[in-house]
Amino acid sequence: MGTYRVAQVAAAGERFTIAEREQTPPGPGHVRIAVEACGVCHSDAYFVGGVLPGLRFPVVPGHEIAGRIAEVGEGTPEVWRVGDRVAVGWFGGSCRVCTPCRQGDFIVCRNLKVPGGAYEGGYAESVTAPVDALARIPDALSAEDAAPLGCAGVTTFNGLRRSAARPGDRVAVLGVGGLGHLAVRYAVAMGFETIAIARGPAKADFAKQLGAHHYVDSTGSTDVAQALQALGGAHVVLATATDSEAVSATVDGLTPRGELVVIGIDAAPLRITPGQLIMPARTVHGHPSGTAQDVEDTMAFSALHGIRPMNETMPLAQADEAFQRMMAGSARFRMVLTM
Repeated sequence: MGTYRVAQVAAAGERFTIAEREQTPPGPGHVRIAVEACGVCHSDAYFVGGVLPGLRFPVVPGHEIAGRIAEVGEGTPEVWRVGDRVAVGWFGGSCRVCTPCRQGDFIVCRNLKVPGGAYEGGYAESVTAPVDALARIPDALSAEDAAPLGCAGVTTFNGLRRSAARPGDRVAVLGVGGLGHLAVRYAVAMGFETIAIARGPAKADFAKQLGAHHYVDSTGSTDVAQALQALGGAHVVLATATDSEAVSATVDGLTPRGELVVIGIDAAPLRITPGQLIMPARTVHGHPSGTAQDVEDTMAFSALHGIRPMNETMPLAQADEAFQRMMAGSARFRMVLTM
């Protein structure tokens, strides 16, 4: 069937190299996708660094995949056909037999199939994935714009729409980076009074360009919680920043029964006291990405409201450079590999 190229790391922490794989047909309930674009997500570092349990090297990461179905395996539902435009995100399939799956809560499947770990990911010209991982890409979105929505997009979109906030409520987005720039635009489109929080006064104009109604400089003379309370308090804080200290600093800015939704990962613990939560009846919870249907919903909402990720693209052959730019924070908000 020929060969295809992948960008792989041969051992934990090594640099990317280009390799070839033999093409094989997809098995029952799977499809082979001709990859057109794949986002470079910060969480790919956990795969490259060998941090996640059960990884087998060489590793081909990539869980923000967009392309077209090139081949359909036996037993695949007829709703999926060759040529269909599809995306696969962090949710790369579920086991369907664990307790969360039997309860219909597939995103917290105990055996979640994340591309790059459960099977080779999207830093490749071809990916074979189970059909329950597939989300249809609307015609209005290019592959380059659809790819990051499979993780960065769905995580922020779902974090907001499943939160306690209702249209007209004040919602603060902590961090205006790879996730946060999408979160601000989603929050505005959902009808929230949107507060962007970031470091330094220089980002104020950019936050306003994204549609934020207010900007809070976390390095200013007034601390973040006081600034939020001066605006009336935030019903929800969506914490996209990967800084536990900055996340913890927002809690006292929440309204009574306010909610802190954490989607940015930091190894350091949050510093929150029971007293900050009990008397005002505040809540704190983590939020994973979303199922294939959630990804599809995110793409449809993005297409409807003209929301696109801010991308910088590079060809697959430059995967190592793209990854290093993402890790160094020198890239535009999302790095995307094109095939």
